[in-house]
Amino acid sequence: MLIPITRETFEELVPRYATGEQYRYMSGQWSDFLRRLLISIVGVLVAFALNAVLPSGFEILEFVIGIVTGLYWLWSPVYWASLRNIKTRRYPYAGFWRGRVVDAFPSEELVGTEETVNKQGELVVIENRERRLNLEVADKQGFSTLIQVPLQRGHQAIRPGDRAEMLVMSNRPDLSYILQFSDVHLVDYDLWVSDYPSVRRDVFQDVSSRLTAELKPAPKRTNKPKRRRSSSRR
Repeated sequence: MLIPITRETFEELVPRYATGEQYRYMSGQWSDFLRRLLISIVGVLVAFALNAVLPSGFEILEFVIGIVTGLYWLWSPVYWASLRNIKTRRYPYAGFWRGRVVDAFPSEELVGTEETVNKQGELVVIENRERRLNLEVADKQGFSTLIQVPLQRGHQAIRPGDRAEMLVMSNRPDLSYILQFSDVHLVDYDLWVSDYPSVRRDVFQDVSSRLTAELKPAPKRTNKPKRRRSSSRR
């Protein structure tokens, strides 16, 4: 089932700037932090070199370069996450999708290659592979899609028939052509399946509860027959 949502709700679900969860995702692993820290150190050294080379009058420029590059390790995850959010928010229309899990199975995917030389001087190509989860979801209206994300231990609990929800984006008002979708929320055990936390998950669950209440059929009124009062003669 696909339920159109307003632009206001869409922008609440997909924030313009990075959330804490998105910041942690973009921060990556320890090696990613060290790489950003190295860039910051090089930037500070460049600022000192400019201070020694440039004549007086460029102190403000040197100070700005030193501050921006020196704090690159801190602000770069915010920048890259916000840029990714902006790309998602460019779609003019969005909808809240509900369906079921059709299938879930792991696979090994090639994510990159590296070229190196062995002891014999021969060129060797090393393939970098990653275990991924393939999640197929569908609804009764005929929409189906296959989502592929890095495999995690919690994915072992996924079974066909589990209830699934996600946000879908389109450039058509009737949402007849889906261009992008968000992370998938498996309602039965509050599990998120994603490669990137593109939506605010607290807002997502609030929207889900509100839509459930709005779509819930009103209770039927039953007209109870009136009881007649019996009159007795003395």
